[in-house]
Amino acid sequence: MGEPKAGNLIIETRDVSKLYGSLKAVDRVSLRVRRGEIYGFLGLNGAGKTTTIRMLLGMIRPASGEVFVCGQSILPGRGGPWERVGYMVETPRAWPELTVEENLRAASALRRLKGDGAARRMIALLRLDEYTKVRARDLSQGNKQRLGLAKALIHHPDLLILDEPVNGLDPAGIVEIRELLRKSAVEDGATVFISSHNLGEVSRMAKRIGIIHRGALIREVDAEELEASLHRSLVLDVRDREGAASFLAREGYAVDRDAAGRLLLSAPEVCGKPEEINAILVRAGFPPGYVAVASEDLESWFLRTIGEDAC
Repeated sequence: MGEPKAGNLIIETRDVSKLYGSLKAVDRVSLRVRRGEIYGFLGLNGAGKTTTIRMLLGMIRPASGEVFVCGQSILPGRGGPWERVGYMVETPRAWPELTVEENLRAASALRRLKGDGAARRMIALLRLDEYTKVRARDLSQGNKQRLGLAKALIHHPDLLILDEPVNGLDPAGIVEIRELLRKSAVEDGATVFISSHNLGEVSRMAKRIGIIHRGALIREVDAEELEASLHRSLVLDVRDREGAASFLAREGYAVDRDAAGRLLLSAPEVCGKPEEINAILVRAGFPPGYVAVASEDLESWFLRTIGEDAC
């Protein structure tokens, strides 16, 4: 994965840190997000995701380091490339006394868009048709989230910065938003920077994932690297588990057990040839009743990566 050219970067931070008293909320984070990619910013609650996003948007000032968005240096109180940026941070914002339609018309006017076309397009795109006359304060959490996304997308931004965008959505809604964000990147050329604590959802859409833990960016992987880094095991079950385990150990294989007592062989070369291990056991008189290659789940990989046993 080569170094991106400076002109191809739409987000760049250089050793950015943020302190709150003695607490270092963000610790020398350097991000480089390419134009047109979906970048997943992953971490536990309190890891520093939202603080980083607030610095990207010029809402708070870094204690040290530099932030660049769309090629412009970002600091609170200064102008920025905000006509090219759509965002939703922490919770979706809306004027509570205004209806969905009125909120989107107001957002359209603030973005200096002409007519009602953009508001109508967002209502259809986010499936808010039956809620157009409902006040924002009366919406469910999921529909508030949809309204916040509609406001972020209304001006066809080059960059979308979204903090936990699928919170409160049902499974069908999550799939819709995932496809919408993927379309924004692939078809419209937008860059999507999405923070979340949900690895499974982020991994389904992001080209690249950065993991922040206790304020520090501890790892970045692309989709292929993530898949390759998952631990895999060959799972075997036989009638005589003890006999088969002893035989495999004598043959030089490291054998573990899963929670159900089945045999686990985790060496990479073994996982690539399950049929050979099956044949060896058959010839030795231990025919397996079950053979499968099992992959580590994403949550286990994440916890292993950050070095924690539980969230």
